[in-house]
Amino acid sequence: MRRALSLLSAAALAAAAFLASGPPAAAADADLVRNGGFESGLDGWNCSAGSGAVVSAPVHGGGSALRATPAGQDNARCSQTVTVKPDSAYTLTAWVQGAYVYLGASGTGTTDVSTWTQTPGAWKQLTTGFRTGPATTTVTVYTHGWYGQPAHLTDDVTLVGPDPGGPGQPQPPAAPTGLTATATSPGTVALTWTASAGAASYTVRRDGAAPLTVTTPSATVTGLAPATPYTFRVSAVNAAGESPLSAPATVTTPPGGGDPGGPALPAHALVGYLHTSFANGSGYLRMADVPASWDVIDLAFGEPTSATSGDIRFQLCPVSECPGVETPAEFKAAVQAKRAAGKKVLISIGGQNGQVQLTTTAARDAFVSSVSKIIDEYGLDGVDIDFEGHSLSLATGDTDFRNPTTPAIVNLIAALKTLKARYGPGFVLTMAPETFFVQLGYQYYGSGPWGGQDPRAGAYLPVIHALRDDLTLLHVQDYNSGPITGLDGQYHSMGGADFHTAMTDMLLTGFPVAGDTSRVFPPLRPDQVAIGLPATPNAGNGHTPPAEVDKALDCLTKRVNCGTYQPHGTWPGLRGLMTWSVNWDRFGGWEFSRNFDAYFG
Repeated sequence: MRRALSLLSAAALAAAAFLASGPPAAAADADLVRNGGFESGLDGWNCSAGSGAVVSAPVHGGGSALRATPAGQDNARCSQTVTVKPDSAYTLTAWVQGAYVYLGASGTGTTDVSTWTQTPGAWKQLTTGFRTGPATTTVTVYTHGWYGQPAHLTDDVTLVGPDPGGPGQPQPPAAPTGLTATATSPGTVALTWTASAGAASYTVRRDGAAPLTVTTPSATVTGLAPATPYTFRVSAVNAAGESPLSAPATVTTPPGGGDPGGPALPAHALVGYLHTSFANGSGYLRMADVPASWDVIDLAFGEPTSATSGDIRFQLCPVSECPGVETPAEFKAAVQAKRAAGKKVLISIGGQNGQVQLTTTAARDAFVSSVSKIIDEYGLDGVDIDFEGHSLSLATGDTDFRNPTTPAIVNLIAALKTLKARYGPGFVLTMAPETFFVQLGYQYYGSGPWGGQDPRAGAYLPVIHALRDDLTLLHVQDYNSGPITGLDGQYHSMGGADFHTAMTDMLLTGFPVAGDTSRVFPPLRPDQVAIGLPATPNAGNGHTPPAEVDKALDCLTKRVNCGTYQPHGTWPGLRGLMTWSVNWDRFGGWEFSRNFDAYFG
């Protein structure tokens, strides 16, 4: 009886202590989303295919909101990975505006959740909840729109639940410190910074270019333009998320040549195709009569004896078709006179009617042999690749541009590398693909899950990438093209400054291929890029008036006179312009070349 009383007294004392102090402390609920109001731009958020941007109006709260635009097969998904506590309940909310706007969480360890609104109009609050699994330490929260729908808005995203803080819980690393940038050549910058504790990798960002991921606290950035300022920032990443950005580091690259192998082009070059093997409504023009404005002259065309032979032949236009055509001896003398004056004369292979498919190693070897004979006979500086239509028709097996397997592409790359090695560093290599084969790779590439899309879309990407160190100039044909989605998620159509700005910005910024951020096509150097346009309305669909051409050049090289499209950088080293063709420019009173000369002096 005495012992029982003693136990009862102890229990009473314990109860009194509990009532006085309350239950044991539990983790307090907190909002775990970083920058949920988008007041710090897109810091903490990743948006697919460059679909997201921060706007100042309309907003739900604060001074900013997220505007995301679906395009093509991309649904404008913006996401953030958040550290959570296992076996805990969380509530996810956001305010949205637009039709078919989704809010959800994945990787919960239990049941992933989402909710959505299908009516446009005023701001609406979306709310959903979930419980984390017993071993779940991170979840991904996201918002996205729907295919073919207009842009939507998201603001004030919150994830409220137990704060996972405390020892043993994963946390994003701190922002890197001590970032330094050193220009080691006209086209290269070396970066170093102090390692962040707990970082698994680092993300390097530069002036809107595609991010670069490295695993050590240093990076080498290549493909830059000479005499150009660049600003870099770095963040640290681990399984719990991404740190804030480091303080910026700015460096200016030294002046110097950027041409692969030093082909000695002027800082701004004018490229034109010369109709040498055929006649059309523009009339024949003798090589000796090509004005000095033209820095690179592409002889159109070397054509195959059959689509798959690889055997390329070139001949001057017959007298019956081209009255006034020079003799072969006169033509060769005129070529050498142009070269003596510092011009580059190339054999352009393919064209609209010249289908070249190097589907076998025999065709590859025949290509190298026959092209070499043309270069040697006429004393040329190099090769222009103008494969169109079905020349890359078998490019259906490649799903990664970095590792092509399609024979027609593999053999073309090998052939061009052989020619480069044969003729040495002065060999000029240019390419003139259509937008379908390059920029459309931003939406579609390979034979992946993109429905009935032509699998050749973006098929030039592995060729350009494999030869980027040998490539003198890429001048994509910004004409005879349908609307193309830019990095802003909007469609752009031919004939105006925005189209050329958007298409060129993709080449100079880089872009995720088919919306896959693990396959980012790296940017080219500005000195490797020229804008391709028709010289007159007669020369092709998409003729652009000179005033619009100048606006595009202003926007890309000076960041002024930009239209609705805002590029991700400023590139004063942009090489210049290409046109189809010298003959059509003469037909149009030399308007195209005169405008180029006036703009670049």
